[in-house]
Amino acid sequence: MASGDSEDPVVQEIDVYLAKSLADKLYLFQYPVRPACMTYNDVPHLSAKIKPKQQKVELEMAIDTMSPNYCRSKGEQIALNVDGTTSEDSNTYSMKMMDKQTFSSIQATTNTSRYAAAVFRKGELHLTPLQGILQLRPSFSYLDKADAKHREREVANEGGDSSQDEAEDDIKQITVRFSRPESEQARQRRIQSYEFLQKKQAEEPWVHLHYHGIKDSRSEHERQYLFCQSVEMTENMELIKTRSEYLSMLMPPVTEEKVVKPVGPSNVLSMAQLRTLPLAEQVKTLMKNVKVMPFANLMGLLSSGTDSTVVLRCIQQVAMLIQGNWVVKSDVLYPKNSCSPHSGVPAEVLCRGRDYVMWRFTQERSVLRKEVAAVIKLPPEDVKDFLEQMSVPRLNRGWEFLLPADTEFVRKHPDVAQRQHMLWLGIQSKLEKVYSLSKEDMMVKKADSQPALQLSGEQRLQAAKEQAKENQASLQKDLEQRRRQIGALNTSVQVKEEPLSDAEEPMDISLPNGSLNGYSGDTSPTDSLNGHSASTPSKELQDFVEATFRKHYVLTLSEVKRLFNLHLASLPPGHSLFGGISDHLLQDTILLSNCRQIVVPFPSQSSAAMDEQKVFALWNSGETFDKHRHVLFDIYMKHYRVRRNVIQARLSQELGDGITKADVDRLLKECCISYGGMWYLKGTVHS
Repeated sequence: MASGDSEDPVVQEIDVYLAKSLADKLYLFQYPVRPACMTYNDVPHLSAKIKPKQQKVELEMAIDTMSPNYCRSKGEQIALNVDGTTSEDSNTYSMKMMDKQTFSSIQATTNTSRYAAAVFRKGELHLTPLQGILQLRPSFSYLDKADAKHREREVANEGGDSSQDEAEDDIKQITVRFSRPESEQARQRRIQSYEFLQKKQAEEPWVHLHYHGIKDSRSEHERQYLFCQSVEMTENMELIKTRSEYLSMLMPPVTEEKVVKPVGPSNVLSMAQLRTLPLAEQVKTLMKNVKVMPFANLMGLLSSGTDSTVVLRCIQQVAMLIQGNWVVKSDVLYPKNSCSPHSGVPAEVLCRGRDYVMWRFTQERSVLRKEVAAVIKLPPEDVKDFLEQMSVPRLNRGWEFLLPADTEFVRKHPDVAQRQHMLWLGIQSKLEKVYSLSKEDMMVKKADSQPALQLSGEQRLQAAKEQAKENQASLQKDLEQRRRQIGALNTSVQVKEEPLSDAEEPMDISLPNGSLNGYSGDTSPTDSLNGHSASTPSKELQDFVEATFRKHYVLTLSEVKRLFNLHLASLPPGHSLFGGISDHLLQDTILLSNCRQIVVPFPSQSSAAMDEQKVFALWNSGETFDKHRHVLFDIYMKHYRVRRNVIQARLSQELGDGITKADVDRLLKECCISYGGMWYLKGTVHS
């Protein structure tokens, strides 16, 4: 030692030995969902298996069903859901009770070259390199089996309801296509795809193992291999490295980490692997995987402390701004010299078509697939692929952009928004030349769709407040009139008033001779004690309610409100229906539209909200089939759920033996839904 090291004397020297007997078989198991003081050493291990290439392990451990903390009824219910009522060798729980649980592993790290298991004995330190570090967590695959059983039962129930003599399916024309020879680039992309990797992983067979407890004699024997077996013959290898060389061995330079750069596709990288890449590559990988993302979500996926200004510079290289959200560029998804995996169309043509779809979404919230296909003239598979990347299909509205407009980002970064706007103007001019589009047509589309994006939630809230102020005088007058009527009624009937809790809502009070399902023949809505004389339903509202019930027949109040909100969203700003429409006015309109309320006896343990328990049905549609619905609604006023044969018997009893299976099928399709072999009114069952 040098003289300068005299202040740090050597206290003890320990010989270090490298044991290699278990070098390729030693794994470290971690149980992150359980504290270290609660080990599984004393829990019976029922089975164990491993996939060596993937380093994937599964352990089955017994559950103490006699423990006071074990809920026997829940365990039996889970076993029943998973295995059903049959007794077979393939059942997951042979004892008709959840008496075991499965633990499945994931790799804690892919590089274990720096990790070893150490044993210290008689002044010697023996090291054995680790083959893998695995984290085991409870697996819930039995829930997937329960869902599969449930779907099988539903299919069986639906099959039992169908007639045995149904006609065979119509013969359909089948188009036969011959796949073209696969190019080398297409083969490389297929090999690196997520589906291919999943298939390869599933192909590796399980190797079944025998588990030995920590105190088992076989375990004691195997632990001896943690010691170097030939200590006497081990040659003496003194440390002859310099200090700097020794430190470099302990802590290799960061540049060496680049050798272990992930090469798989982006959608199979873990977050730990992703963060080893440069920031620009992280942003590019995330955008290629997600396709559409708000800037706030992107910052949340990156490491904490990342500079947002740097991220903004990176994302503008690989994505374009659409409605305040970032959408990956076409040339990033379809690099030069590549082609479509569906049709073989060159990347240059694909990029032009996808840019047109992206540009359309900068002008409007929704687009029609046939309009897009008519312009870009690409195969239907490619057009659908473009739309699925950045939008979702909506009924009667085409394809709507995937995310809501992020006005907050545009407000915080106006310079970025302006720069992106200029880029889109350049892309627009190129698209006009390529697809021979007229500027007049583009301006019309922009004018038609732009107003819908200019009305913000705050503006709608302000309009509602102004409307409420205008109606305040009439509402005050209506309130005073109600108080006088209630005061007159209280002279003959004494009503005890109690404060309402937060979970309750005031109940409607009807006249003693009023009808539950609407107003009597000689009574107008304004004659009711709880009527809304100042708020009569408009013609537009009545038309909407009548059309909705003629389409759906049975709806809960909650569903009517949801459909009404969707209807409002499709209307232009400033429409008369944007005025304040209360729940009471909506219910009055329903009752005035040939509908009635069906008082369904919900079970006491039902979790349905008040609006979900208010069920309305079309009572008079002018069809002869109305009498069939009346019988059905009468049944559901007494029963929450019934079987099909009960409905059929009641129809035959009330309407004669002329009831056919087609009549019953139509009635159930219009008004009911099947769940678990029972039939419920639409909207009254929650799966």
